[in-house]
Amino acid sequence: MSGPLTGLRVLDLSRVMAGPWCTQILADMGAEVIKIERPGLGDDTRHWGPPWWQEEGEQAPQSAYYLSANRGKHSVTVDIARPEGQALLHELAAQCDIVVENFKTGGLVDKRLDYASLSAINPSIIYCSVTGFGQTGPMARMAGYDYLIQAQAGLMSITGVPDGLPGAGPQRVGMAVADLTTGMNAAVAILGALHHRHQTGEGQHIDMALLDVQVSWLANQALNYFCSDTPPKRTGEYHPNLVPYQPFPTANGEKVIIAIGNDGQFRRFCEAVGIAHVADDPRFVTNPQRVKHREALVALISEVTRGFESAALTTLLQSISVPCGPIQDIAQVFEDEQVKARGMKIDVPGKAGNVPGVANPIKYSKTALSYPKAPPALGEDTQDVLTRLLGKSDEAVRRLQEKGVV
Repeated sequence: MSGPLTGLRVLDLSRVMAGPWCTQILADMGAEVIKIERPGLGDDTRHWGPPWWQEEGEQAPQSAYYLSANRGKHSVTVDIARPEGQALLHELAAQCDIVVENFKTGGLVDKRLDYASLSAINPSIIYCSVTGFGQTGPMARMAGYDYLIQAQAGLMSITGVPDGLPGAGPQRVGMAVADLTTGMNAAVAILGALHHRHQTGEGQHIDMALLDVQVSWLANQALNYFCSDTPPKRTGEYHPNLVPYQPFPTANGEKVIIAIGNDGQFRRFCEAVGIAHVADDPRFVTNPQRVKHREALVALISEVTRGFESAALTTLLQSISVPCGPIQDIAQVFEDEQVKARGMKIDVPGKAGNVPGVANPIKYSKTALSYPKAPPALGEDTQDVLTRLLGKSDEAVRRLQEKGVV
């Protein structure tokens, strides 16, 4: 089975995480992605290590960070500061369906690689710009990084230990969540633009901003504010709208998550752990009442769960469809039987063996995702790609290499 985007070609002018995450999604779905990197240095994340991964026989290792977002792409080095390099990318853009870039707003205009320049060459091009703050507004030309966006967009204000407790204070999420969600939204936006082009023949410019995406992902917390006029605070382990919905201690000194989302689950929980009468207590009968009397209920449940080993409590509650599970480190995640059953760890074929990776979570019934190869070493595909896509002779490519253009 071929991927749903087979036959589409992407010119990838992005680096670091948000843009490359978007183009890796497109590559997984079958698109041909041509990743343009700086001669000599490449994508910044090639140098973000340790840790490293080195295939047998390869001279240079790849950073784990780079590998996480760049599988299935061709690597081509082009000096975009030189007119010859710009002309080369114009030729590529004429043969591409999609361009993804994450330069600062306006940063590609003088290089004639902005939307206006490339759409004049290829009117059907879908051009996605990924920036920190977007193409408009007072901060449009400022660089934006994930940590900064997590802070400015309010995410850190609701993440971390509540005031008054040891370790209180705002915390960043342990992943580059603004980058990753922006890359995901960019891929969604591109699919929408492809459908528009299918109907009209028109390409268009997509303006994706990390700040916009992170603000949009405030979701229920934003609505909590809109409906109460009170900014949500850090709640640490517990959920602001559901009880019980947090970690609880167990007999072996660990904690398990109990995530009860309705009154039926709460009643089954109480019956299973031997406190059936609590489900009839007026303070706890409904979720709004449980939220109101959170502290009393959490203290009561904690005393009960301390009488169970973690595995026994998890097995018991899962057997009666009460959501419950362990807090796992990443090593444990990839030993989890459900994670294994879903095929979430993959081995991507490399030159001398397999390179480990995390699978794309999309699972189609009629089409397949593909992981054709690990990212090549910097620039090693230049001659092959340029010869195949642009019809240039090997000699023409060698001359470009001698000039330092590719």
